[in-house]
Amino acid sequence: MTPQTETVIDIKDMTKVFYTEDLETHALSGVNLSIHKGDFVAIVGPSGSGKTTLLAILGLLDSPTAGHYQLGGTAVEKMSAGELAIMRNEHIGFIFQTFNLIGDLSVEDNVELPLVYRGMPREERRERVQKALERVGVAHRARHMPGQLSGGQQQRVAVARSLVGNPSILLADEPTGNLDSTNGETVMELITELHAQGSTICMVTHDSKFAHRAKRRVHLSDGRIAEERS
Repeated sequence: MTPQTETVIDIKDMTKVFYTEDLETHALSGVNLSIHKGDFVAIVGPSGSGKTTLLAILGLLDSPTAGHYQLGGTAVEKMSAGELAIMRNEHIGFIFQTFNLIGDLSVEDNVELPLVYRGMPREERRERVQKALERVGVAHRARHMPGQLSGGQQQRVAVARSLVGNPSILLADEPTGNLDSTNGETVMELITELHAQGSTICMVTHDSKFAHRAKRRVHLSDGRIAEERS
């Protein structure tokens, strides 16, 4: 199998039901989706269509009610919480709408954190952090605190954190949602550049202009894939 056709994510018949005392909410209903190495997939759809639920399951932050999920060829739906945490740390990079930086840690310490959890030696960690910060253009801010940065710079730091562990896939949840149009465009250009450099990306977005940057656009409606376009 060539790198171009290697399957990173493969889900089949995925369902997710949220139960309350009086109600069943079917957030996902029979979703099938494959993402290959080098793909750039945008997941779009109206509010309540299941986009965020699907991304949470792909990121091993939530589990499906039924269905099958393989990440890098490994079935994950029956893994323990500890096994999932290791899998998530080693294979998935997250870019969140709200940046999720720790305010009392410096930029370089924020980016380094996923590697600390891996138990990686300090010298190797610092080398990777430097390269990740250089890649997103904020190496000169390494000693700054998040509160000293603009929103666009904070999102760049968050992108560096997602890259530092060399993940199999980057999952981006409305990565421009908290940014003004100028910073949003800058961050989107960065994500597009990362894809051009070989990163595999799956992005949830409500912005059709940014969705059209992706190679594939998956439209969700009522928990189902209604349409897919390239």
